[in-house]
Amino acid sequence: MGASLAGVHAAEELRAAGFEGELTMLSAETEPPYDRPPLSKRFLAGHCGEEELSLRPVDSYAALGIKLHLGATATGLDLGRREVHTQDGTVHPFDGLVIATGSRPRWPAALPRLAGMHTLRTAADARRLADEFAGSPRVAVLGGGFIGAEVAATARGLGLEVTIVEAAPTLMSRALGPSFGDLMVRIHRDHGVDVRCGAAVVDVTGDIRVDGLMLADGTRVDADVVVVGVGNAPVTGWLASSGLELDDGVVCDETCATGVPGVVAAGDVARWRHPRLGVTRSEHHSNAVEQGMAAARTLLGQAAPYAPVGYVWSDQYEHKIHALGSWQPGAETRMIGPSLACFVREGQVVGAAGIDARREVMRLRKVIEQGEPCPVSTG
Repeated sequence: MGASLAGVHAAEELRAAGFEGELTMLSAETEPPYDRPPLSKRFLAGHCGEEELSLRPVDSYAALGIKLHLGATATGLDLGRREVHTQDGTVHPFDGLVIATGSRPRWPAALPRLAGMHTLRTAADARRLADEFAGSPRVAVLGGGFIGAEVAATARGLGLEVTIVEAAPTLMSRALGPSFGDLMVRIHRDHGVDVRCGAAVVDVTGDIRVDGLMLADGTRVDADVVVVGVGNAPVTGWLASSGLELDDGVVCDETCATGVPGVVAAGDVARWRHPRLGVTRSEHHSNAVEQGMAAARTLLGQAAPYAPVGYVWSDQYEHKIHALGSWQPGAETRMIGPSLACFVREGQVVGAAGIDARREVMRLRKVIEQGEPCPVSTG
C-alpha cells in the first residue's frame, strides 16, 4: 500500500526474488511514482523537468506485472478479511501487505493557513511554490532542518530575499548536532540568508494573504511567502481501527514485520526496532530504498534484521553535505578535518558528516558499523 519510493522498491524486490503472484500498488497521488529529493532543489529552481522526477517509465510497471492504481487513497484496513479499502469504495484483497504510505508535513496547530503559506512534500507542492518564487517574493522558511535549509538555499540561489526561522539553537541539529549545525548557519549567512535560530513564531500577520511573522523576541519578519518545514507525520490515519500497533508510525520488529503475519511496513511510515539504535523511524531517501527491499524479503520468508547505518545527502548552494549514521543526544562532535566530523557517544562513533567530503565520509562506514573509536584522521 503506497507507491512511494519504499513501495516501488518493495514491489521490484518481490519480483526480483521470484514472486510470480498478483502484485498491486495503490497510490493516493494521481501522478506515477516519482523521486522527491529534487523537489526542494533542482526542480524548485527550474533546473529539471517533471520527466526527470519519474522513478521508472510508466509502462514498465505493467511489464513487471504490477497493477498501479493512481488516486487510490486508503481509508481502512480490515485484517480479518485481509482487505484494503480505498476512498472510491473499492475493496482490494491481499495475502501479503507492504504498508508504505509515507508521511505528510506537520502543520503547527497554532498556525493559520493563509494564502502564500506552503509546505513541500509533493510535486504539486513544488509546482505551486515555484510559481510563487517566480514573483520575486520575500521568503520566510519556518524550520531549519533538511527541507527548510534546502528550500532556503534554492530561493536564495534564485536571488530572493530569504529568512530562516528555527526554534533550535542551530540549523539541521537533529541530524547533524549543534557543532556541525553551526557550520551550516555560517554557510547560509555567507550566502546572504538572514538566519534566526532559537526563535519562536508567536503570530502570523496578514488578512487573506500572509505578510509577515511575529517572533517571541518582539521582532517581525516581513514575508510574502512562508514555507513551513517543521517535520513530517507518518500517514497512519487510515489504520486507526485496524488493530495494528501505532506509535509515531506502524510499529515493527527488527525485520520490518508488524504483529500480524503477512503484514510489513517500510519507509517514512515504519517505526522499527533497529538492533543498534533501538526503536527508530527514518524519513530519508536511502532508508526508503533499503527498507522497502528488506520488508519485501520478510514478506517472502527471508527475514533478517534490518540494521542500516543510514545515509543522507543534501545539496545547498555549491556545497554537498553527506552524513552517515546520525548524531544522537549526548554525542560529542569531533572535527577530524576542516569540514569533516565524527559523532562519538560513549567512546564509539555513531555517525559522521562532511561538507564537500563524500569520499572521506564514506570511509567511516565500517567505523560506524563496528562501533570503533573516532580516528585521528581519515588519511
